[in-house]
Amino acid sequence: MNSRQLSDDPGQQALYTLIQRSIDKAGGWLGFDRFMALALYAPGLGYYANHLRKFGTSPQSGSDFVTAPELSVWFGRTLAHQIAEALQATQTDTVWEFGAGSGALALQLLDTLGDKVSRYTIVDVSGSLRARQKITLAKYADKVQWVEVLPELLSGVVVGNEVLDAMPVQLLHRKNGAWYERGVVWQAFPHEDNVASSLVRASPHAIQNLQWQDKLTDARPPVEVDGAHDYLTEIHPQARAFIQTLADRLLASQRSTGQGGAVFLIDYGFPEHEYFHPQRHMGTLMCHQLHRADPDPLRDVGAKDITAHVDFTGIAVAAQDAGLHVLGYTTQAHFLINCGLLPPLTDASLEEKTRAQKLITEHEMGELFKVMALGTHAWEPLGFTQGDRSHTL
Repeated sequence: MNSRQLSDDPGQQALYTLIQRSIDKAGGWLGFDRFMALALYAPGLGYYANHLRKFGTSPQSGSDFVTAPELSVWFGRTLAHQIAEALQATQTDTVWEFGAGSGALALQLLDTLGDKVSRYTIVDVSGSLRARQKITLAKYADKVQWVEVLPELLSGVVVGNEVLDAMPVQLLHRKNGAWYERGVVWQAFPHEDNVASSLVRASPHAIQNLQWQDKLTDARPPVEVDGAHDYLTEIHPQARAFIQTLADRLLASQRSTGQGGAVFLIDYGFPEHEYFHPQRHMGTLMCHQLHRADPDPLRDVGAKDITAHVDFTGIAVAAQDAGLHVLGYTTQAHFLINCGLLPPLTDASLEEKTRAQKLITEHEMGELFKVMALGTHAWEPLGFTQGDRSHTL
């Protein structure tokens, strides 16, 4: 039995029960975006809200995946150069971080930025991660605060590292030329009394109450997908709504106080012509558990991460429609090199150099991960001076 399977865990049993009841309440079919929201964020039960360790460099640590700040301290130290420039450009001294994870990035930024930051605000829905962040950031207790609800006026520099990929997505399935939305149904076993007793009785490999079911839909991808072959993909209304909300708050602050802001989003993804390429017929949805990837979000629910790549064209369009400027879009490799990653590594240890290299090498994080900058007014950020790919969006 996999050490991370939680079939006998009361919390996972409660999560399955919650999902079953949500399916019943929805009439027997639950859109995947609503299922994903429960699986990841149900209070106290979802993957990002439960006690499991998420972030680490190896499965031996009990973690599921590594992010750039855990991989190398030079990620945050280098990003700090861009944040410092953005604080000056926006004439602010406040940083906002969404989904701060272990707190590693916040610590690296605060250590490097020093007095340039007077307030560092973290927005994170996970109580267990907030507790870990408070320990990590204890020496900055006078600067760091946590909020669950955004203020009506928001100014400063916003950072989101691997935030968009964890936002719930809708699944669209083209089958025999017709488009369907893919959702989740509960397939009860014969004589099943309740979810919890079934989970206790059944092997975790035999239990598969959750099943896929497609419904005809008027929803479509943002671009037409060439070909007549069956095709599965994702659309991202929640990520677009998130950008709209950020824009509303930043622009309201600019109108009211004269202080706006800038947003830096780092994540894996593509522009739409690559995202909805005819050959990407199985979409990008993926799960992560103990540093292994699998494509089945309906198994081990609550015990593993569920993600989808980011449609960066959709993010850019949402930002522009909301009144923000797209300040730049490039690979993580170009961004970090532009921000000065390499010179300090001359005197770094071999281990530090090796870890930092993974941030920029093409087969690691350098090419797949992208950085997008948005702002309330137009300026040219340091990280996009070479290799800007905004023209590809």
